[in-house]
Amino acid sequence: MVYRWLKQHVLTLPSREGKFLTEAEVCRETGTSRTPVREALLRLEADGFLQIVPKKGAYVPPITEAEIEAVMQARSLVEEWCARQAAGFGNMLAVELDRLVALQMEVQHDPVAFIERDREFHRTIVRAAGNPVLAEFYEGLRDRQLRMGVHAVTISGGRGDRVLAEHAAIVEGIRRGQPEQAAAAVAQHLARTLVALRLPRAAGWGAVATARGPAVVTQ
Repeated sequence: MVYRWLKQHVLTLPSREGKFLTEAEVCRETGTSRTPVREALLRLEADGFLQIVPKKGAYVPPITEAEIEAVMQARSLVEEWCARQAAGFGNMLAVELDRLVALQMEVQHDPVAFIERDREFHRTIVRAAGNPVLAEFYEGLRDRQLRMGVHAVTISGGRGDRVLAEHAAIVEGIRRGQPEQAAAAVAQHLARTLVALRLPRAAGWGAVATARGPAVVTQ
């Protein structure tokens, strides 16, 4: 429970702000003792979400513009190529992707769960391409993708609906067995995500999280 609370809290922090979290603060917010809090912080550090600094607490570094550019460039290189390869599976893969889009639609109210489903959608395409080296590299982007993805949907009003439509366009290219159509849909989706990441914070999920405090996500 503490791990889920912390993960939600970290992922919904403003992208351009760094923040220290202390054990005492987390204990107070979650109503638990220091032992589970300490274990949760260590787990999040292993996941790459924060850095534990002796005598200061756990530091959640801001997402920099350079990091956004680098991650999105890497995603474009991998995902467009993989979409071309995955298009060869046609309707067989499209059926599974349709299922993942439907699951993502069910959690539109929850930005963290929404991005978890989002990542599963993209990971499925990457794995279908059949290149284990690229698949392993793509897994290395996981932590950055999660936090950036949450920010993309919270700072851009209505981004969730557009993501679902963009995913549907990718699926259609794969269903038709059209490599270039699928790759073009991926390129457009990632380009629009990059635009959303560059926007100032807007009202929506982020505002709700700030006003009410982070909700516990069950995943």
